[in-house]
Amino acid sequence: MKNWPMLTAVSASVLLSIGQAQANSVRHYSANLDNSAWQVSEENRLACEMEHEIPRYGKVRFQSEASKELNLRMKMEMRKLPDSYGVSAIESVPPRWQPGESSYRIGNMKLYKQFDGELQKQLAWTLLSELEKGRYPTFFYNDWYNNRDEVAVSLSSVNFRRAYDDFMSCVNALLPFSFDDIAYTVLNHEAESEKLTVASQRKLKQISDYLQVDNDLELVLVDAYTDSLGARGPNKELTEERAKEIQQFFVERGINAERIRTVAHGEDRAIKSNDNELNRQINRRVVVQLSKPSMIEL
Repeated sequence: MKNWPMLTAVSASVLLSIGQAQANSVRHYSANLDNSAWQVSEENRLACEMEHEIPRYGKVRFQSEASKELNLRMKMEMRKLPDSYGVSAIESVPPRWQPGESSYRIGNMKLYKQFDGELQKQLAWTLLSELEKGRYPTFFYNDWYNNRDEVAVSLSSVNFRRAYDDFMSCVNALLPFSFDDIAYTVLNHEAESEKLTVASQRKLKQISDYLQVDNDLELVLVDAYTDSLGARGPNKELTEERAKEIQQFFVERGINAERIRTVAHGEDRAIKSNDNELNRQINRRVVVQLSKPSMIEL
């Protein structure tokens, strides 16, 4: 990057009047008071998305997904993608109606050739907190198509808070686990009992909760196994009953039975030898696998 000290000094004066370029060398993009719009564009228990249009430049999206940990990323979709590699400085700039406030640096965003910009968790949350305070997070970088120009891109805090409240309500309602956490789940039974262990009951409920909100899943495969104690025929019947119990659990919670396929393996495909009780308990299991369309095609 070139002339960062000069650019930092220029940025505050440029943004005292949002939408008006104060120097020929800086092109400024920002929504003004009339067209600043924030909206929640996706809102469910699997994903939340809030977007903001930047006139003549592109769009910014804040996205969070169901996961064990709170997550967030920001994507800056540009009409003209970078033609080289570089770094964009990010400053928090006060709006023009707060002339006594000063700008300050909050981080950087790497620019990759022919890719949109992206920020991960910490910086993405920082941008939201600056917007919540009524400030304008602003990106500064050298124009890769005109080396005489600097570019300043601001996120407007006008009309932000209502959409932000809706976005945070969505984030707070996200499932506390992702598809990857439950795509392959092994359920075990308590010793000498037909009852699932407490941990397995919890996993089964998670799968049920996920199935209720993700209609894109094409197949739920339930495989039931047991140990080799007893005769082969009754063992096969036992695993059939266990697989059907899991299927019925899902159906009672509103999952279409046609989405669920059960397979009873009896004592076949043991993963441990059956020479002691601990190994036999491991072999007494039900495996639930979830498949998405792309996974089935592969």
